[in-house]
Amino acid sequence: MAVIESVGLFGLLVALFIVYLIYKFLKNPEYIIANSIMGILIFFILNLVGAGIPINIFSVGIVAIGGIPGLVLVLLLHFLGLGF
Repeated sequence: MAVIESVGLFGLLVALFIVYLIYKFLKNPEYIIANSIMGILIFFILNLVGAGIPINIFSVGIVAIGGIPGLVLVLLLHFLGLGF
């Protein structure tokens, strides 16, 4: 019974941490906009130097929404051969 309670407490703490992060990012919309613009710019620069990632609505959408972490996700998926 104690294990179930500790797992539930851990899940609650993780959920509260995620809510805190979302609040912190949404509190400053300039950060979100700058992150998205930097991600898109770096994405296009990487394609200019020969990264070979296809530019389509899905890859640009992920980078635009996710910013630099979205760019890292697209790069990992491309170079691991799992997508794009």
